[in-house]
Amino acid sequence: MNSGLLTSLIFLPLVGAGIILLLPDVYKASFKWINLICNVLNLINALTLYGSFNKTEPSYQFLEHYEWIRLDIGKSGVISIDYVLGLDGINLPMVILSAIILLIGGISSFSIVRRPKAYYSLFLLLCSSVMGCFVALDLFLFFLFFEFMLLPMYFLIGIWGGENREYASLKFIIYTLVGSVLILIVMIAVGMSYTDIFFSKEYGKTVHTFDFRQLKDTTNIIKNSFLSIDSPWKLMGIPARELMFVLLFIGFGIKLPMVPFHTWLPDAHVEAPTAISVILAGVLLKIGGYGLIRIGYGFFPDIAPDFTVWVAGAGVLSVIYGALNALAQTDLKKLIAYSSVSHMGFVLLGISALNAEGINGAVYQMFSHGILSAMLFLCAGVIYDQTHNREIANYRGLAKKMPFFTVAVSVAFFGSLGLPTLSGFIGEFFSLLGAFQSDLMPKWMPVLGVLGIVLSAVYLLWTFQKMFFGEYYISEKLEKDKIVDLDRREMLMLTVLGVLAFLFGIFPNLIFDISNQTVQEFLTRP
Repeated sequence: MNSGLLTSLIFLPLVGAGIILLLPDVYKASFKWINLICNVLNLINALTLYGSFNKTEPSYQFLEHYEWIRLDIGKSGVISIDYVLGLDGINLPMVILSAIILLIGGISSFSIVRRPKAYYSLFLLLCSSVMGCFVALDLFLFFLFFEFMLLPMYFLIGIWGGENREYASLKFIIYTLVGSVLILIVMIAVGMSYTDIFFSKEYGKTVHTFDFRQLKDTTNIIKNSFLSIDSPWKLMGIPARELMFVLLFIGFGIKLPMVPFHTWLPDAHVEAPTAISVILAGVLLKIGGYGLIRIGYGFFPDIAPDFTVWVAGAGVLSVIYGALNALAQTDLKKLIAYSSVSHMGFVLLGISALNAEGINGAVYQMFSHGILSAMLFLCAGVIYDQTHNREIANYRGLAKKMPFFTVAVSVAFFGSLGLPTLSGFIGEFFSLLGAFQSDLMPKWMPVLGVLGIVLSAVYLLWTFQKMFFGEYYISEKLEKDKIVDLDRREMLMLTVLGVLAFLFGIFPNLIFDISNQTVQEFLTRP
């Protein structure tokens, strides 16, 4: 089925960005509505794809395949790069999540008044890049979207961020570019080591492909190539295929982010405007987990089991270290940022289990964390917009002054610490269940993962008690008169996310029914 919906997910925001750039500034009041319309239409497209998705079919659906680049390189063959889009049970949940969070981010951006033309055009460019990353089925195309995403993010933080925005945006782009270089090395090695058997017969010579469908099949590896199973190539004693997996692990681990490559995240979150923090935590981090599953484990299934302990160890380290750092924070936004490091560690733990429970749990954890982290950063933004201060110690007894806000924060906090009936519980439970049932890692690793849940309860409940219970108090440094409860726009955003947290927590099969068949096929292929 080729409906063109996947292409529209990418190009509709680009059309919106083009319209905004062409309109004169006299129409600046309409820019936010153009942005909103584009994201509403993309959400409708994403929900249409969800409703039409065949849950019993593990292979790619809604395929769109057009020839793009054919470069004859003489005796070495032909380089084939195509425009290939498709959905399966692993990237469809990410597309749904992206459509939701990008729409919420667009609504949150209504408060932006400085240079709206530049802001909203960059915002829509970011929307296009994110969607492209998740639906691309050609490694070259994926990498283009992955790289292109850095440009709008760099400017959105660097222009509309806080006092140290230049430092935070520069750190973000340097870290991510390092990861991109590692992925680029793998892309070149993979592209020159795999062949498209069908087109090779048609052209009468080797056709080097970047198509995910060909790259996940190790029988398509060119004999005696760099990445052949028995390749003699080694670097510092590390076989070529193992080295490529390590490069992908680090490259996508930076984006995830995993410890010790996480230090760009707290700075980026603290300095970014609220809407960009929502998108950064809710969507962009998931590209790291998705890429590791799709490309790292997808292209090197023979190597992945040998690195289970390392991947799981990085996950456990992220869970514990992120939680301990969150315990030490006095800034609400930094606390939430470190909690993201901790909760994304469960994704690594689930992936490394290499069983249906673990990988389904990792996909679900990415979806759930996207909803809950967006909610957390919106809550932090509500406080900051009113007082321009995020210090936890400056607030007490807010429940008396802001009852609706208190309810929203309680849903976000309890969902993040894994309370049953909320989505956070399901993702962490299945990630840990898969880790406990895996024979590839020692049992003390998931045990330490459980400790991370306990620590998250400590720092979240401590923060909740400190800020919302007791007698109402606001530091003398702040303007007390500005503290008011949620306005209608804030209430709409937080209510939608809160309802989704309950919906997916009570009905987890809304995601599992989509992902399970693809995960089963992913695990049983040779």
